[in-house]
Amino acid sequence: MKVKVCGTTSVRDAVLAADAGADALGFIFAPVSRRLVTPQAAREAGLSVGATVARVGVFLGQGLDEVLRVADAARLSAVQLHGPLSSLYVEGVAAYYPVLRVVRPAELAQAAHMWRTDPRVTLMLDAPEPGGGVPLDWAALKADFPAGAWLAGGLGPENVAQAIGVLGPAGVDAVSRLEARPGLKDAAAVRAFVQAARSTQASYPQ
Repeated sequence: MKVKVCGTTSVRDAVLAADAGADALGFIFAPVSRRLVTPQAAREAGLSVGATVARVGVFLGQGLDEVLRVADAARLSAVQLHGPLSSLYVEGVAAYYPVLRVVRPAELAQAAHMWRTDPRVTLMLDAPEPGGGVPLDWAALKADFPAGAWLAGGLGPENVAQAIGVLGPAGVDAVSRLEARPGLKDAAAVRAFVQAARSTQASYPQ
């Protein structure tokens, strides 16, 4: 079980998440996001917590060259890809960085079949509107949820244990329910989220 705190925009929030026990920080480079961060700011925040915490860049609709350029400048350790993308594009990124490939519920079965044998690509199931804070219907997705996949979409301290209990993901990811406002983490919510995920994983082994 891995825990990712996404939408990190500052050294303060990076340190907060790392101190709470998060395994990974998410830095959003999609221009449409209210949590947009520069590569330089992401690099500073990521390096402030040391190499044991993964630094994941979140991209939507950017060209392959731009993704690789930003990933290098920000010193990322993995890349999270949203949106409709060709398999060649995903493979192009995966040649350089481990990939979290984000899919919606309607895409899950096909994506699981496509990437089931590629160790460089891990699926992440997310809501149709990422960062919107609306949970998925976990029970309805149980039959198609592949082993080793991550879960996002409306997760927070109050529901992550239930989500893990239903789907047994390899990792969980949260943004909006961990914030005081977009781009600023709520310290108590971050700690509670990580603690809830950690306390649940022993009951639902992979």
